[in-house]
Amino acid sequence: MRQFTSQELRKTWIDFYKERGHVDVGAVSLVSDGSTGVMFNVAGMQPLMPYLLGEKHPLGTRLCNVQGCVRTNDIESVGDKSHVTFFEMMGSWSLGDYFKKERCQWSFELLTQVFGFDADHLAATVFAGDENAPRDEEGAQCRIDSGFRKDRIYYLPAEDNWWGLEYGPCGPDSEMFYVADVPDCGPDCGPGCHCGKYTELGNDVFMQYEKHQDGHLTPLKQKNVDTGWGLERILAFLNGTKDVYRTDVFAPVISRIEELSGARYEEDEVKTRSMRILADHLRTAVMLIGDEARLLPDNSGAGYILRRLIRRAVRHGRTLGLGTADMTGLAAIYIDSIYTESYPLLKKNREFILTELKKEIDRFESTLENGMKEFIKILDAKKAEGLTELDGRSAFHLYDTFGFPLELTVEMAEEQGIKVDEEGFAAAMEQQKELARSSQNFSAKLNISSSVFEKLDPQIVSEFTGYDTVSGTDTIAAIGTEEGLADTVGEGREGTIVVSRTPFYATMGGQKGDTGEIRTEDAVFAVEDTVRLPGGRIGHVGRVLKGTFHVSDNVQLAVDRTRRAMTCRNHSATHLLHSALREVLGDHVEQAGSYQDTERTRFDFSHGEAMTAEEIHRVEAAVNEKIAENLPVTTQVMDIEDARKTGAMALFGEKYGQSVRVVSMGDYSRELCGGTHVGSTGEILSFHILSESGIAAGVRRIEAITGTNVHAYYDSLSRELEEAAKAVKATPATLLERLEKLNAELKTLRSENESLKARAAKEALGNVMDQAEDIEGVPFLASSVPGVDMNGLRDLGDEWKAKHPGGVILLVSEKDGKVSLMVMSDDAAVKKGAHAGNLVKEVAPHIGGGGGGRPNMAQAGGKDPSGIKALLEKAGEVLKIQLS
Repeated sequence: MRQFTSQELRKTWIDFYKERGHVDVGAVSLVSDGSTGVMFNVAGMQPLMPYLLGEKHPLGTRLCNVQGCVRTNDIESVGDKSHVTFFEMMGSWSLGDYFKKERCQWSFELLTQVFGFDADHLAATVFAGDENAPRDEEGAQCRIDSGFRKDRIYYLPAEDNWWGLEYGPCGPDSEMFYVADVPDCGPDCGPGCHCGKYTELGNDVFMQYEKHQDGHLTPLKQKNVDTGWGLERILAFLNGTKDVYRTDVFAPVISRIEELSGARYEEDEVKTRSMRILADHLRTAVMLIGDEARLLPDNSGAGYILRRLIRRAVRHGRTLGLGTADMTGLAAIYIDSIYTESYPLLKKNREFILTELKKEIDRFESTLENGMKEFIKILDAKKAEGLTELDGRSAFHLYDTFGFPLELTVEMAEEQGIKVDEEGFAAAMEQQKELARSSQNFSAKLNISSSVFEKLDPQIVSEFTGYDTVSGTDTIAAIGTEEGLADTVGEGREGTIVVSRTPFYATMGGQKGDTGEIRTEDAVFAVEDTVRLPGGRIGHVGRVLKGTFHVSDNVQLAVDRTRRAMTCRNHSATHLLHSALREVLGDHVEQAGSYQDTERTRFDFSHGEAMTAEEIHRVEAAVNEKIAENLPVTTQVMDIEDARKTGAMALFGEKYGQSVRVVSMGDYSRELCGGTHVGSTGEILSFHILSESGIAAGVRRIEAITGTNVHAYYDSLSRELEEAAKAVKATPATLLERLEKLNAELKTLRSENESLKARAAKEALGNVMDQAEDIEGVPFLASSVPGVDMNGLRDLGDEWKAKHPGGVILLVSEKDGKVSLMVMSDDAAVKKGAHAGNLVKEVAPHIGGGGGGRPNMAQAGGKDPSGIKALLEKAGEVLKIQLS
């Protein structure tokens, strides 16, 4: 066998297929567009789904690439020699071109002539057949004809030799294996056996079927081939190891972990597992944050997976003694060394990646601190009740309120001999999701995932005509209700109407769908929303106000012109805002999401810190300047590559075809956009930013209004100003002066009030300030002070500590039925063993409370004043134990 570096292996793969008429289509984002029901691209074929289903690919019928993928379904297995969460899939495809004969021949050539495998050591598996599909005899014969030994062809069931995602293209596959020159482990030894004799090399999938959401199969319009070989696995094997962490995509990081931790790889099983998890999870985090999607940690979806990976890496980094700087340094090795050539986007996003990674690590430290307090409180309560299981609702409370990962709760509870009800946690999570689902309206329920329209003739599609008109006529092609497809929908009923040509814009790209009416001579349907449906259809969602609508009725469609115009103003203003933000803040600003309806525009963008008031003013002024210039808004339809050459911004998350619309506003803004817009920027009238805020790490949000909404906003503001002035007996002109005078008076009154409270606290304490007892050579005062809040207790504590160096003071106060407890320990007392936090933890239960804190300062709250006397008696005993 020939040895390869990872870079050589990538190049060899691409060159092999280019020589056989394939085109390198390049890699796409790791983050899925959602069309296949998964959050990440988990296979090289996933982005090619439309073309595998029959759509023509602009680059032809023979394709190849090396695609990064992320899979976390077996995350618990990461830590052994082979499992990883990010991996590279070397792929090649035939889209209705060649099939099994050529595919099997080329795989054999690649294995023997390029990689240097001995043919006598190769084996292959084929599909054995079942009730859904026949035995793959053709695949078996093609393997034999290509050079595989007949006695090394194995027939295996669907669980081994059938490939497909949740739905979409699928079919029998044929895996190739290297057979080691060792005896069989038993009578059933063969491919798939875990004894080590058989090592998987690659997989050829023969896509002959499409799996639908209900599980049934239908033949594909074209027969396709999908070949996928895992780069890390084949790289390790070609270099004489089965440990992917010894290849050049991991070795430099493992070596650095050894230097930082003092541990040696493979000397200690537990530490080696932590090394692998740390190296793998940091690599995946770097890839996801540095991806074109710029994924950031979040509490849901793909962002939560990223957050879990980082936090799991941190936990294992901790076990190896590594700090934040060590872990970001390891991440930098992937950027600066390992993937410099193959993933240049990482280098471009280097500072962004490392900054966001550090932020998440710091956030996790904070989460640990806050969540640990609550975790200990809950665990102590369970132990006090004699329970050995943490209920699922409590675990969900830690997750939902403190962001505490379930896996961390399970891990720490096990250390204390407590089990966690994970099923109860899942039930609590589902209950929360169900509450969210139950609040959806009819429009939300009939979203793109709805199966209501799947049974329609595929020829029924919808064309949007609304770029040039807001009205039209057509024939009803389909009607849907919550019960399913229907022939009619009558007065008072909700439903969805589908036509072939419609001026109604369906919600997409952040722009809210149109509203309006659909009419016949004797019936009226109020369109409350317009949505995209499966199969290229547009659904008009709403309610019948009058009469009955039937499939095949001729109808008139009319968009609400006023609402469309208001939405267009907000959408066009968003384009100007995007350009203005890049102008003021820098070219790093990229759209992270947007939404426009009749009321306002919301724009999310990448930026690492809050905007200053001056920056917000400059951005708003820039947008209004372009509105005043009345720039022409023009639209051109062109090839996507030509569009990119013009500098038009393409937004991540949007799926573009070969032909795209480029919307330009003078020379100031140029973006790929399928939405509707004003004819010139002057139609926007005016623009005002309502707010700027952070919504996630590295992502900011601006909410703004345009046109008549700006005028209405200032009218409302003027009325509120008059009311505010009237309330303080001023006029709008003298309001500021009046408020400054009132603030000065309030400041004086607050100062006087604080002085009175301090005097009252001292008087309440009386002469006990100097009546400290001596415990093991440490001055100790424990006293009750009625009617003093926590701030007052701290002030008294500071005063006492100043007069009694080396001492410990405990003060407790009852006010309005609630109890406040405060303990301070001088540094000298702490050195002798005093610990304010532990002291509070021991005595707080007497007042029905809990709390804790640092060795030198701690506090707690309670609700049982009757326990104050017992608390004071207990305090001295606890301190004595600490000091002894």
